[in-house]
Formats: sequence, structure tokens, C-alpha cells
Amino acid sequence: MSELVLFEEKQYLGFNKYSILRRMILAIFCFVAYYYTEDREQNADLLFLLGVVVLVVSIITLFVLHLKTTVYPGRIELDGLWSTKKVKIDLQNIVKFEKSEYSKHMLNNPVYNLHIKGTIRFYTSGNDALLLTDKEGVAYKIGTQKKEEFFNALKKLQGLN
Repeated sequence: MSELVLFEEKQYLGFNKYSILRRMILAIFCFVAYYYTEDREQNADLLFLLGVVVLVVSIITLFVLHLKTTVYPGRIELDGLWSTKKVKIDLQNIVKFEKSEYSKHMLNNPVYNLHIKGTIRFYTSGNDALLLTDKEGVAYKIGTQKKEEFFNALKKLQGLN
């Protein structure tokens, strides 16, 4: 028997727009350098091959699940890449949750269970996040593409308690 899922979101590693931009600039540089190489010998072929490899890796990362956020009655589960440990947040210990911006910086690296400045961060891409605070003062900042749905699921659970 499966549990009731109130909210679920999957975020893929390849959809971080700045990561895509960096990879595309690198691939374009390789192709332009290949085009302007005088003698198309082995070194020029390596530039072309590197450009193709960067494009293939970019396509593959579009299918790599980085963060799966699931809200069940009583808990939030955050599941990451293959080797990461699943994080469970007990909602009975959460005293406050609010919508927020993930970061003021434009370039943010994807993180999973990063402990920094008293906050535990989970992020793949985007600007939105939910900030949860537990009874002990530990803050969880969870990046999301579906801020309203996530917030409403938590609000619904708060109304049940």
C-alpha cells in the first residue's frame, strides 16, 4: 500500500540555465577554434571532438535526476543522486515555513544537503525556494520550481494539525 503524496517535484541537473550556458559557450568556442585552425591536423580534430563531447554530456545531464522533493503527511523527503542519502524532515518539528528567494547571486551551483551558515540547502535550479525552520532553529532552504504548490501542500498539512 502506498502513502498519500501531497506534493512531488523532480529537478534535473541539466536544466540549470547557467550550467547550460557555460557548456554551450565551451562547445561554441571549440567549434569556432576548429573552424579557424589553419592545418586541420590532429589538434584541430581534438577541438571538434571536444565540442561534440560537451554537447553529448549536456544532453545526458537533461535526464539526470538531481533532486526529488516529496511531501507526505507528517514528513518531507528529499532524495538526490545515486550515492546520496535520503533526507527526511519531520513536519512536526517545523515551526515556520515561508516563501523566499534562493539566492541573490545569478550563478548558483546545484547542491544537496549543503550545511552552510546555519542553513541546510537543497538546490538544482531557479530562483524560488521555501525556507523551513525547526524547533531547534535549524533552517532548511529547499529550491523549487513549483513554489506555490509546495507552499500550499505545507499549508494544507498545517491546517490538519
